[in-house]
Amino acid sequence: MNNFRDKLDSVLKRYDYISTVLGDSASLSRSEYISLSKEHSDMTEIANEITNLQKKELELQEIHELTKSDDSDIRSMAVDEVKLLKDAIAGIEQKIRVLLLPKDIDDDKGVILEIRAGTGGDEAGLFAADLFKMYASYASIHGWAFEILEFHESGIGAIKTASASISGNGVFARLKFESGVHRVQRVPETEAAGRIHTSAATVAVLPEVEELDIHIDEKDLQIDTYRASGAGGQHVNKTDSAVRITHIPTGTVVAVQDERSQHKNRSRAMKILRAKIYENEKQKQDASRSESRRLQVGSGDRSERIRTYNFPQGRVSDHRINLTLYKIEKIMDGSSLDEIIDRLIEYVQAEALKQ
Repeated sequence: MNNFRDKLDSVLKRYDYISTVLGDSASLSRSEYISLSKEHSDMTEIANEITNLQKKELELQEIHELTKSDDSDIRSMAVDEVKLLKDAIAGIEQKIRVLLLPKDIDDDKGVILEIRAGTGGDEAGLFAADLFKMYASYASIHGWAFEILEFHESGIGAIKTASASISGNGVFARLKFESGVHRVQRVPETEAAGRIHTSAATVAVLPEVEELDIHIDEKDLQIDTYRASGAGGQHVNKTDSAVRITHIPTGTVVAVQDERSQHKNRSRAMKILRAKIYENEKQKQDASRSESRRLQVGSGDRSERIRTYNFPQGRVSDHRINLTLYKIEKIMDGSSLDEIIDRLIEYVQAEALKQ
């Protein structure tokens, strides 16, 4: 307990020091001011909780004295109040412990979302399109920007693959557990006999990185341009606007053809390429820290089946935390997806606290 209290004291001292320095910022350089402002912002919630904890503990001391009163009514009231305050203090301490957990350095970043149709033919492509809409709706609910980077249709409203950039506050923190295989069980509209089909789609969530986060040498890139295929009228037969970029050292390949501008397609391809190379490097580091990796929900492997959407029964099951919710429509429109994500985050935090 002393270590915990010492930690809280050091956090408050640091927060108060930064507040004082920022209050007289004339002596700070621009970079120092930006760095300290971010640290101050990151610490505000936990500093407020620590202050709240101290107030509750002071109240407890004062109320505890009343439990010794000669007046039975006052004594009874004080005993009840002591119990309420102890419960409140325990809740605040738990919240502080969670806030003290090491933070994923990518939590505040936006993401590159990739969805690919898996096994199941046209039904897999339709389900992939449904998942893409689900995340677009979820982003809208949270006020995040959702920009489509590539969208390869395969007819009848199905998609082969699609990717999007999602930016906003704490996007990666909430979406990082969505990576993996999503399985669907439902009766396809084309199924005359009413049989339930099982198909799948793969979701990848990569932290979106800037050029400052990872250096890619131009000489390591092979850039090919070609004519886009698919919808687009006569344009696709006349202009080599599609771009394929290969990062030679890692063999990573990204192809984008959605925009008519070769420049825009190249910009989007580089955004996806940076995210993939960054994620590969991060996975190598995680592999060398296998014990800490155990705290993650699942392995984050794209081949891992993480969730099943059963339409006939109206349920969605997350296999990593044995959670089943019977509200598939609200999850598919994004409005109840937080119920799953919140439970995943709680699970990871509980596992981390055990350590």
